[in-house]
Amino acid sequence: MSKRKITILYVVPPTRSFAGIERVTDSICSALATEYAEDVAVSVLYTSPFEQIVGHVRPYNVVLSFASGRFDLLRRVRRVVAEGRFDLVVVPQVEATAVFWLCCLGLRRRFILYLHGNPRLERRSPMAKVLFEVMRFLVLPRLTRIFGTSPRQLEAFKADYPSEVEHVWVPNPVRSFDRPTPDHRDRGSAVRFVTVGRFAYQKGYDILLHAFAAFCRERDGAQLSLVGYGEDEPAIRTLIDQLGLSGRVTIEHYPDSPATPLSRSDVYLSGARWEGWSLAICEGLRFGLPVVAFDCEFGPSDIIVDERIGRLVALDDVAGFVAAMIYYHDNVAAERRHAEYRARYIDQFSLDKVVHAHAQALLAAVD
Repeated sequence: MSKRKITILYVVPPTRSFAGIERVTDSICSALATEYAEDVAVSVLYTSPFEQIVGHVRPYNVVLSFASGRFDLLRRVRRVVAEGRFDLVVVPQVEATAVFWLCCLGLRRRFILYLHGNPRLERRSPMAKVLFEVMRFLVLPRLTRIFGTSPRQLEAFKADYPSEVEHVWVPNPVRSFDRPTPDHRDRGSAVRFVTVGRFAYQKGYDILLHAFAAFCRERDGAQLSLVGYGEDEPAIRTLIDQLGLSGRVTIEHYPDSPATPLSRSDVYLSGARWEGWSLAICEGLRFGLPVVAFDCEFGPSDIIVDERIGRLVALDDVAGFVAAMIYYHDNVAAERRHAEYRARYIDQFSLDKVVHAHAQALLAAVD
């Protein structure tokens, strides 16, 4: 007699772009549905019409339900959760988990909070503060598990929100890429710095541009590519002009894969004010690039564990960040000897490896 599959629903709250949380959910659920087809039946509820999902076939069950407002969203989520009779409901972020748990009262479903980002910095609005307190006093004791993308993130959350709920690290998967045609450059070509991410306050593009302007006063010729898109792009373009960097900084948009800009760059920069992990840093390492990153909460310090990988700089130390940029600029050829090590190191977070950690965490949650 065959055993019953565990039924799991991941809920993706409404967002504007198919980025970190959305991409991770799609990757993990695809791998779970493929590698653990005999153990789990995976569904993902998408509440935004992402062009990467709508009309595309996935190994998991895609549930599309686009709301016309907040109350309609809650009604739709409750209906999907109720009709599916899921064993587990996995929701990213504190606020969304609190809201969706409340809207599913009476359904007796086991919820998992899936932390991304930095909960310490996500209580900015009055509503967010209310929902975090709802999480603390009402929802948290009734959760089945808490998943997180970083060991330090989980430690901080447990310290700030103590509970008996088990906290489990489930690493984010790092994509593998088809390598573009190698970019052959002459000896002495300009050093290319690169960063990838949403154009948003969290990612610290303003800090990064000021650091690059200071670097340019010390070294000539280097280029910086900002790869991404988002609501802060107009402000970023204005700052580039104000700092006199229009000839040194380019803005590029590669919505599906950063392989092209990463493959033609020399050094990866992260100016983020906070992270949950940092897939972008990992993808830079996938291409053998050394990383200069601020030691923000959380993620970078979990990844950059020795100087062959890169350099961590205190969050407010812009001068230290510039000094690290100068070091890699002046030693770019010598640092390439560690490129293969960086690529091998980050392979531990490949999808075919981390899917097993996710599967074991989910299966243990229903034992």
